Amino acid sequence: MNIREILAANLKRYRRERGVSQEELAHLAEIDRTYISSLERCQYAASIEVVDRLAKALGVEAYDLLRLV
Repeated sequence: MNIREILAANLKRYRRERGVSQEELAHLAEIDRTYISSLERCQYAASIEVVDRLAKALGVEAYDLLRLV
């Protein structure tokens, strides 16, 4: 599994566990919803700043989004 796939899987898992839609997460992280969708489908690579914003919005640490579970 590459880092994009790990981020995609963890992002989707944490988002669903918290009952947050892509649109809600986008609002919380101040990121476009289509960008979140693209991240979850491994179409884009996220900058470290975006990973940090997503992690904060989900209430996890940035490394939680990047580690293989």
